[in-house]
Amino acid sequence: MWTVERYGGARTIAAQLAYNPAARPPDRLQREVRVRFELLGPLRVHREGQPVPLGSVKQRLLLATLLLRPNEVVTASELAAMLWGDDEPASAAANLRTYVRGLRRALGGGTPIAAAAGGYVLRVGAGERDLDLFDAAAARGREALAASDADRAAAELSRAFGLWRGEPLSDLPLGLALARRAARLVERRLLAEEDYAEAVLALGDPAEVVRRLRLLLDRHPLRQRAWGQLMVGLYRIGDVGGALDAFQQARQVLAEETGLDPAPELTRLYDDLLHHRPSLAAPQGPQRAAPDGSPSPSGPSGPVVQRPQQLPRAVPGFVGRGAELASLDALLDRGAQGPTSVVIAAVSGMAGVGKTALALHWAHQAADRFPDGQLYVNLRGYDEAGAVPPADALSGFLEALGVPHARIPSDPEARAGLCRSLLASRRMLVVLDNARDSAQVRALLPGSGGCMVVVTSRDRLDGLIAAEWAVPLTLGVLTTEESTNLLAGRIGTGRLAAEPAAVAEIVEAAGRLPLALSILAARVATHPTFPLGAIAAELHSAEARLDALADGDVRRVFSWSYLALGNDAARLFTLLGLHPGPDLTAAAAAALAGMTTAAVTPQLRELARLHLLTEHMPGRYAFHDLLRAYAAEIAESSERADERAAARARLYDHYLHAAYPAAVLLQPQWPRIDPVPPLPALARRPVTDHDSALAWFTAERRVLIRVVRQAAESGFEAYAWQIAWALNTFLAPRGLWQDQLATQRVALAAAEKIDDRAGQAVANRLLSRALTRLGDHGAAEQRLRRALEMHERLTDPTGQALTLHNYCELCYLDGRLDEALAHAREALRLYRLVGNHSGEARTLNAIGWLLASTGDYVQAIESCTEALSHQRRSDDRNGQAATLDSLGFAYDRLGERERAAECYEEAIQLFRDSVDRYHEAETLIRLGDTREAMGDATAATAAWREGVRIYDEVGDSAAEEARRRLERR
Repeated sequence: MWTVERYGGARTIAAQLAYNPAARPPDRLQREVRVRFELLGPLRVHREGQPVPLGSVKQRLLLATLLLRPNEVVTASELAAMLWGDDEPASAAANLRTYVRGLRRALGGGTPIAAAAGGYVLRVGAGERDLDLFDAAAARGREALAASDADRAAAELSRAFGLWRGEPLSDLPLGLALARRAARLVERRLLAEEDYAEAVLALGDPAEVVRRLRLLLDRHPLRQRAWGQLMVGLYRIGDVGGALDAFQQARQVLAEETGLDPAPELTRLYDDLLHHRPSLAAPQGPQRAAPDGSPSPSGPSGPVVQRPQQLPRAVPGFVGRGAELASLDALLDRGAQGPTSVVIAAVSGMAGVGKTALALHWAHQAADRFPDGQLYVNLRGYDEAGAVPPADALSGFLEALGVPHARIPSDPEARAGLCRSLLASRRMLVVLDNARDSAQVRALLPGSGGCMVVVTSRDRLDGLIAAEWAVPLTLGVLTTEESTNLLAGRIGTGRLAAEPAAVAEIVEAAGRLPLALSILAARVATHPTFPLGAIAAELHSAEARLDALADGDVRRVFSWSYLALGNDAARLFTLLGLHPGPDLTAAAAAALAGMTTAAVTPQLRELARLHLLTEHMPGRYAFHDLLRAYAAEIAESSERADERAAARARLYDHYLHAAYPAAVLLQPQWPRIDPVPPLPALARRPVTDHDSALAWFTAERRVLIRVVRQAAESGFEAYAWQIAWALNTFLAPRGLWQDQLATQRVALAAAEKIDDRAGQAVANRLLSRALTRLGDHGAAEQRLRRALEMHERLTDPTGQALTLHNYCELCYLDGRLDEALAHAREALRLYRLVGNHSGEARTLNAIGWLLASTGDYVQAIESCTEALSHQRRSDDRNGQAATLDSLGFAYDRLGERERAAECYEEAIQLFRDSVDRYHEAETLIRLGDTREAMGDATAATAAWREGVRIYDEVGDSAAEEARRRLERR
């Protein structure tokens, strides 16, 4: 992206006039030119000094095409190809005529667009295209260079550069053909740049050449003439090593990009450098002036204005943030497109996440891209001592820019205006660190020019993003690898390598927050004899983590953000500390606060704006673990015990009475529990269909696992086991046995603590299911017997029947088929006794499976067919799937494999519809076996592969046996 600021220090007079044609002196050429067409940047047209609106994008593309071939007939077919490419509409000819009429109206009387044979021609006079003026000035520069008049050559070429406002036609979506023509214009600019470098070398200012050509070669690394000029420039400023390195860089990039060696001229120049040949010596004579008439920075008189370099020391040992650094680089490149664009980066994130470290690290890396210097101020937006007023920050900037203290205006607006005026003609980096909000920043922003501003804040700076088009850059915590690298940089890789498990614990305890990691690294470094495991052990509880980080004032740093909150948001922040995480919805926050969702939403937005909370997905908010611990600490100290208990009761009530109806929708045939009666709620919106229930559990699974544990620990045992029951309707069909095992263990302990026999019976049975699937059959049988005992005491025949059904499966897996049949038939009797047709049908299927396993396929099919008939009438789709799987097994053993495959495929689809992944995988493996027996190896392999994939995803060991089938193929 080409601008005068990018390649020169101060803007040239010619450049200033190019950006404002109305300001040009009334010379003869200007008086004669009525229309000015500008292609060297966004497409612009001025008529008698006034901008001409050009209409739609297609109209502007048409004009650009004609301007690139002035005074030449461009056929309608060529124009259509430029406008539409291969997607030319049927109405192209009519549309083209419409666009021509629009351009004629826009350009006014005596329009230069005329119809010609088969197309159109744009009449362009001398001096009407900025491209022609550029070519003329560049040609005069080359002529002067050929005549050894380096001073005139530099002046003419500077005048040529002043006509460029950015990439040619940069505001248009260029097709391939137009893009090629625009690229040819850039090539002309590059040739002129190399001519200018030759002139400046002749004038004795190699530092200017080095600066400009480094930027040019960053974008166009294959230009060998420029590499040679850079090598000469480096040699003449005394950087011989840099000159030799430049040749190696050129050789490497040429080899990588083209496969060619450097040209002979470049190789000879390298040899001259190695031998310090006299031909490389700088010319004698006076130093040249800069394009704006001021002495060159390398001249004996020094700079006219101060070049501030206010950046503080960068944080040592900076790690990671590659994506964020690349984003800032991209913004800097974008800012170089035009002299009027001030690019603003708004870097935000929670306290301690490393915003300042990132800004300063990048600023030091990019400092050489800002030839006029760097300004820095810590605005102390969240400091206990108070924020820096914008007027004070402006005073510091003005002094740094060379304004005597006595001449700094007292009026804040006048200070801002003077600062903008001084920055308008400079290319500077401005770092506004630790801003409180957008209002504190606005007065400090440059109004125009080639400056870039980097703002850091805990506030999201929405106002700055909306009104000033600041580009947001939100920092999260470091990755695990980056966190480990940060520790290694502070305490050495050897110590980390000796205790990798302890390192992982420290990283996790710090929440990958740079501030916390740095504090812990300092503690490790100052205690070189302490095992890392001992330090990791200190961090096991959330409160202990904050205590361990006390030396680094983490609590105080967090408190500055907390104290910036309004009263309502501060109360919500405190209550959110009672939530177990890892994230929550607005509805859960409303339940904690005892408010409506609509009332709590503005407070959530305030917390998110200050990065005390993150909306990591639409409608879902997450705390950093250390912030949650800090909020919980405040809740323990500021909220009364009865208020904390009431908030927790509302929270657990919210989750139970959202989970229970969702569970019934997922498994309508399962026997239900009697949930705790709901508390009065300001708003409750339970899900109403199967898909919504599935989506809700998918989103809330990790939260519910934590809620079960926290409810049990905080005295809400009934909520704990009942939420665990509801969650099981989601976990079990998906084969999430470890999660089921963990939650049901907590549920059982909670039910036992409050002597809730119904809860104990349910939790024992569900715990046995997880143990069975995980292979611990002994413990599973013990739990089943306990569940049967509890159901018998409760006189609950449905619970007994369901437990016996599960007992039947366990016995089958242990090879105790007679015992399994006995349990199944007793379960069938109990189901029929109470009229539970769903349970009756599922048990008939179980009996059918057991009969098939003993070889009685005919009786098996009869029992399963009866089951399927019941299930179709009641629309028990998951039950149908299981029964069809059993029928498929029986038919396969009878040799009716086509029929077996049909049953399996229908079962798989029904399992898939209900997202019963574990049983889907089981049936897929059986389908593969049947297809193999039918001689269809391709279909068999496909079924097995899909089954293995599901087993792997749910972490089931059955994947290994299934994988052996694939290996056999």
